[in-house]
Amino acid sequence: MRRFTQGFYGYAVALGVCVVAAVLFLLVTPQSREEHIPRREYTITVANFNRDVTYKIWEPAQDPSGWIPNSNRIVKGADGSPTLYLGYATASREHAMFVQSAEQPAAGFASRIANSDKVIGTQQIDGQPWEKRFREDKNQRTLVRTLPGVTLIVTGTADWPELATLASSLKELSKPTS
Repeated sequence: MRRFTQGFYGYAVALGVCVVAAVLFLLVTPQSREEHIPRREYTITVANFNRDVTYKIWEPAQDPSGWIPNSNRIVKGADGSPTLYLGYATASREHAMFVQSAEQPAAGFASRIANSDKVIGTQQIDGQPWEKRFREDKNQRTLVRTLPGVTLIVTGTADWPELATLASSLKELSKPTS
């Protein structure tokens, strides 16, 4: 008596059973044709960052229309300074991120986040100059504003007008009273 799994016939039957199982799995698995970008609330992260640092911080006054905040975190920078990251999916579904830190040297921090130390110009946003940097191979655009004690960075694959929208939404927060 021949075993069922021996030979070409057995192989063909086993392969057919696998294909039928895969098709059935695909038919009964729920599928969504709608976009799903998880929304991540950042107010608690910003409040914790504001409490943990000694300088005044910045946050978006309100999220730009059609943008979805989808990431936020506080990490230690290269010199141990806390660094705040707020990430977004823009209205055109590109990526934009706001980063701020007191990491020193500020130029090194900005170059690390921008993946470039080459300033290609400046842009006035709400009357304030922001450095522009661009890294073509990563399609990464970056706006940098260095203030006394803190560096603000808006970066991502979003276009310049979208990055400027995020930069113009930033407002300085007051320190919480204990």
